[in-house]
Amino acid sequence: MTEAQHRTSRPAGSPAGKVAAFFDLDKTIIATSSTAAFSRPFYAGGLITRGDVLRSAYAHFVFMLGSADADQTERMRAHLSALVTGWDVEKVQQIVAETVHELVDPYVYAEAVELIAEHHGLGHEVVVVSASGAELVEPIAAVLGADHAISTRMAVADGRYTGGIDYYAYGENKAAAIRDLALREGYDLAASYAYSDSITDSPMLGTVGHSYVVNPDRNLRRLAAEKGWSTLTFSRPVALRPTIKPVPVIAVVGTVALAVAAWLVWRGIRRRSRRA
Repeated sequence: MTEAQHRTSRPAGSPAGKVAAFFDLDKTIIATSSTAAFSRPFYAGGLITRGDVLRSAYAHFVFMLGSADADQTERMRAHLSALVTGWDVEKVQQIVAETVHELVDPYVYAEAVELIAEHHGLGHEVVVVSASGAELVEPIAAVLGADHAISTRMAVADGRYTGGIDYYAYGENKAAAIRDLALREGYDLAASYAYSDSITDSPMLGTVGHSYVVNPDRNLRRLAAEKGWSTLTFSRPVALRPTIKPVPVIAVVGTVALAVAAWLVWRGIRRRSRRA
C-alpha cells in the first residue's frame, strides 16, 4: 500500500498550511455511542426516566450493529431533541464533567490514542468531529488532548435547552464545518487526514487528502474500495491512563518535511494494521 493508493485530489480552495487529523468519535475513537454512555448518570440525576434509558439502550443497540439508516438516525435525533427540552444546561455540564472519565475511559480504542499521539508528535492538530452534543463531545475531546472539536449545538434559552438545534454536525454539515475550520486555522486539507467508521461521514472523508475508514460499516467499506481509501481495524478498547499525554508538537514545514510526516503516519498505520 502506498500513499498514492489512499490520496484524493486536492480540495478546491484549500489553503496550503498546517496539517490536521479529523477523527469521528463514536466507534472510531471510542467503542460505543457517546450519547448512550451518559444515560445512566442522566437517569441518576433525574433528567431522564427508566423508559428513556430503555429507549437509549435500544438506540445504542441499533447503532452498534451499524444498522441505523438515515431515517432511523433522524428519528433518534428528533427523540433526543424532544428528550432534552427543558433540561438545565449547567446541570448537564456538571454531570458530564463528573462522569466523563468513568464512562468513556474504558471504551477508548488504544489504536486511536496511539494515532492521536503520532499526529501530535508530527505537529498535526487533532480535531474531534461528532454528531453528539457539544456538552458531551468537548469534554471527551479535552480528555483526548484534541486541539478542536466540531459537534452538534443545541438551542438554549434562559439556561435551558429549548429542543431546537442550532447546528447539527451530521453528513455534509461535518464536511462544511471542516472546510470552515480549515480556512480559520490555515489547514492544508490536501495534506490532512480523516478517520471514520460510517458511510454518513463520506463527505467528511472526501474533504481531505488522506482518508481512512475504521471498522467500517458495509456501505462505507464498499465506498472505500471504490475510492481507494485505506481500512483500519481498531479492536483494543482500554482505559486512558494519566501517563498518556500528547507527544510534544514538532514544527513540520516545507514540502519535504510534509512528505516525511505523511510517511511516518503511514508507517505507524501499517504497523497498527498488521497487529490488528
